[in-house]
Amino acid sequence: MPVLNTIPWDKLIRLVGIPTGPVLIDIRPEDEFAAEPLLIPGSLRRSAADVSTWAGALQGRSAVVACRNGESLSQGVAARLRHEGVAAEALEGGVAAWAGAGLPMVPNAVLPMRGPDGRTIWVTRGRPKVDRIACPWLIRRFVDPSAIFLFVAPSEVQGVAERFSAAPFDIEGEGIVWSHRDERCTFDVMVETFGLGSHEPLKRLAPIVRGADTGRPDLVPEAAGLLAASLGLSRMYADDLEQLEAGMLLYDAFYRWCRDATDETHNWVSHQPAKSRAKAKARP
Repeated sequence: MPVLNTIPWDKLIRLVGIPTGPVLIDIRPEDEFAAEPLLIPGSLRRSAADVSTWAGALQGRSAVVACRNGESLSQGVAARLRHEGVAAEALEGGVAAWAGAGLPMVPNAVLPMRGPDGRTIWVTRGRPKVDRIACPWLIRRFVDPSAIFLFVAPSEVQGVAERFSAAPFDIEGEGIVWSHRDERCTFDVMVETFGLGSHEPLKRLAPIVRGADTGRPDLVPEAAGLLAASLGLSRMYADDLEQLEAGMLLYDAFYRWCRDATDETHNWVSHQPAKSRAKAKARP
């Protein structure tokens, strides 16, 4: 029987990666986290002792709080958040239940160093098309919801990375971690390195991005459509950050298709009332 104000992992996984999903908060103490530094995708690390200082930032949002086993620590913090007006639940069984179900977890060790405000910073070439929109979408939906992205001239990426402690991505250069490898695009590399390769919707999305980004639109049927939409967005927006915001919606739609709609078909008859369909079939 479910415990009041808790959410099971099989319900939470349906909310991960979508823009309307809850804020995920990992409150495991530092010693517990150090022993197993893996995060539920999209989680923020927060201290349970400091809940009164960060609760205000969640006003108007829903939240799911995770401790190691889903008992008093997470349930107490969730209760305190509800007191502050936040619609909060505790993850039933905690991080241990999520991991025990074989669900994807992000290794904290692969993430860039976070700034004083807890946000990661990333830098890449300006005028993005496919990979440089797909990767920020992946990061914001599954790694760091508040990640900062800097778009600069190609020749300045390395310098900006060094000066602003930003992680360079989708660019060639010595020591670059986040870039193309063989036939894989940067999105592929991130999905794998972030520990998300077993997530079925992302497994379906990856070849679409790869085909659109690497000049192989025939790799899967949807790649040509993503390429066309991406090129269209690049013509619509002169500002890279405005284009990124528009692109987030595009990738949200592709992700939901990959998750929920790959078997659905559509034509002008399929969604008409039954009487109209019968008439259409009767036409010579």
